Amino acid sequence: MDGSPVADTQRPLIEICVEGIDGLLAAQAAGADRVELCASLIEGGITPSMGTVRAALESATIPFHVIVRPRGGDFLYSKAEYRSMLADVEALRELGVAGVVVGCLTADGAIDEARMSALVEAAGPLNVTCHRAFDMTRDPAEALEALIRCKVGRVLTSGQRDTAVEGVELLAELVRRAGSRIIILGCGALAPDTIGEVRRRTGLTEMHFAALADVPSAMRYRNPNVGMGGTDLDREYRNTVTDQAKVAATIAAAKA
Repeated sequence: MDGSPVADTQRPLIEICVEGIDGLLAAQAAGADRVELCASLIEGGITPSMGTVRAALESATIPFHVIVRPRGGDFLYSKAEYRSMLADVEALRELGVAGVVVGCLTADGAIDEARMSALVEAAGPLNVTCHRAFDMTRDPAEALEALIRCKVGRVLTSGQRDTAVEGVELLAELVRRAGSRIIILGCGALAPDTIGEVRRRTGLTEMHFAALADVPSAMRYRNPNVGMGGTDLDREYRNTVTDQAKVAATIAAAKA
């Protein structure tokens, strides 16, 4: 790739990755087109509770897709974990969400086509996105073709790098390879100062980012001797939220 700009053909659809119902409300108020609904973004996102999904269905004015990921860590799941994923997809289909976000790999870094095909079948009419498990595959071109064979509708990717700016050449190549067969949903630390450049250089029609900020807990009483996980005791009194102003600013930069 020579780095020359790709002609704009339409304004990009903007998806915001959020944690919980408050994140969804902030994202839609800021002008998001769609939301990826997760729990525990500190782990990269895991499946939210069905109560959270029901609350989202009552409050959402935009479509949202729900991540189905039983734990943090790798994307090589046990039989029991995989059965739980199928059950979650079936439950989400019955609830009537717009889509699900899934990803299963084999131990050698390929798309697990048998499991992905079964998850797509379980989803029925729902949109199906493969999340950034794709970015952990050994051969992105083959992984893309595998997802197309599985009838997955879109793939979330940063171009197999930490940021979209670093992965921009692969993102552009994936857009070209995909054509109209699957949607490339670009991501990777997109912000007001980078999202426009990435869009121009890749031709992405859908873009995804989280706009997060840490805010102090409203707790007045604090026990300094106990933490609920890890060694960062201050984490108990610090919340990570979707920053509505940051979402709006990044959307404006993408659509300018």
